[in-house]
Amino acid sequence: MSGAPDWRSSRFKRVQARLISALGYPIAALLTSTLRWRSEGDEHYDAVIRSGRQPIMAFWHGRILPATYYFRRRNIVVITSENFDGEWIAGIIERFGYGTARGSTSRGAKRALLQLRRDMAAGKPAAFTVDGPRGPARVAQPGAVWLAKATGNPIVPFHIEADRYWTARSWDRTQIPKPYATAAIAIGEPVTVDGDADEGAIERSRHLLEQRLYALEARACSMIESRD
Repeated sequence: MSGAPDWRSSRFKRVQARLISALGYPIAALLTSTLRWRSEGDEHYDAVIRSGRQPIMAFWHGRILPATYYFRRRNIVVITSENFDGEWIAGIIERFGYGTARGSTSRGAKRALLQLRRDMAAGKPAAFTVDGPRGPARVAQPGAVWLAKATGNPIVPFHIEADRYWTARSWDRTQIPKPYATAAIAIGEPVTVDGDADEGAIERSRHLLEQRLYALEARACSMIESRD
């Protein structure tokens, strides 16, 4: 269906989205600013930047909040849904210094991916919650792999785990770190995708990305368990 999403026809909804963003950002910023970080693998991100390419960051949807803080102010562009929730989420993450491409794997995907290609050509990194926006949880969708094929930029997977957190009753079991929690981020080796990759190669890359995310999750948990 073309045209603006139905919720945009409601002035109340438009105002509500702006209010949620305005109130949500300082709460999210205050909470995440208290986190104590342990990191491993930052050199993988740095190496991609030094090479003159841009990283396509890939992670699970359930770690959006701490990831948004850790990678803030780097001009990273992310896909946000065109629905009401996507609107106020975009309003929050833009305040953290992110750009947004509107769409999702279920609607507007081609338009959003085209926007990401343009943004990456202009020198901006991109990021994907690879099991979003609706799941199934911890199953990688191929969007990041398609973008890597189209742009020649590598996928940089990562996982974040906190030692103390609340768990949302959502499909992705979103983890919300508690104030002053220790958060561990494990960043993995880049995944590259050839520009002439066929469907089989894309599926192998998708599976490799998924397996690396599982390994990074285990590593981040180990970093938390072994802290001093």
